[in-house]
Amino acid sequence: MSGVYTTIDDTGIEIRPTQETYEAIMRAYDHFNWVLFDNKLPGCLITLQRKGQSTYGYFCRERFAREDGTTCDEIALNPAHFAERDAEEVCSTLVHEMVHLWQHHFGQSGRGRYHNRQWAEKMKSVGLHPSDTGLPGGAETGDRMTHYIGAGGPFAHAYAELQVSGFVIEWQDSPDMSAAAPNGSAGAAQPGEPNKAGKRVKYTCPSCGLNAWAKHEAKLMCGDDQEKMAPA
Repeated sequence: MSGVYTTIDDTGIEIRPTQETYEAIMRAYDHFNWVLFDNKLPGCLITLQRKGQSTYGYFCRERFAREDGTTCDEIALNPAHFAERDAEEVCSTLVHEMVHLWQHHFGQSGRGRYHNRQWAEKMKSVGLHPSDTGLPGGAETGDRMTHYIGAGGPFAHAYAELQVSGFVIEWQDSPDMSAAAPNGSAGAAQPGEPNKAGKRVKYTCPSCGLNAWAKHEAKLMCGDDQEKMAPA
């Protein structure tokens, strides 16, 4: 039976990649649901989808149905970015999509892909700041939105609790696959050069701890402290 569902590592220990991956993500979902959403969010089907190189995740309402007519929503995470982003960033994407799920069931979603003011305010209430650039000062509403993590906010505290409990995302793209394009062809970097295209770097204000994500070698300043933000 183990040969069907598991593989064996070099030490002879049985490993269960699917179980390890989805149990970790479901553990994170349940934790954030309890801490940030008062445990009010319904169950959903979380999937891993490589949908576009620039997409970290998405929400789709009532995507799945059982034979008895019961439906559930989908939250998808893109594993292509697990290796280049730390677990906190991946979890922030999960919570970003959980806000969409919350709005679908308890609020009023915007038309199509539009992220409206209600969504933006809920994001801020859970400690994620909406921004179309991923940086402070970006537009808070629009069709294509991302966010940055508020230092010392509800999400940051909730993730710290999860991390202390031993949370980790075990399985990521192997180094060879991380450097390849989605279709499996080689990336744009020349041999011996790191492929930094499309990757964002985490920057932190040394005074207040504000985090932001931007392209490699970006020059960022904290608007509150007027301090140069340093890459992590």
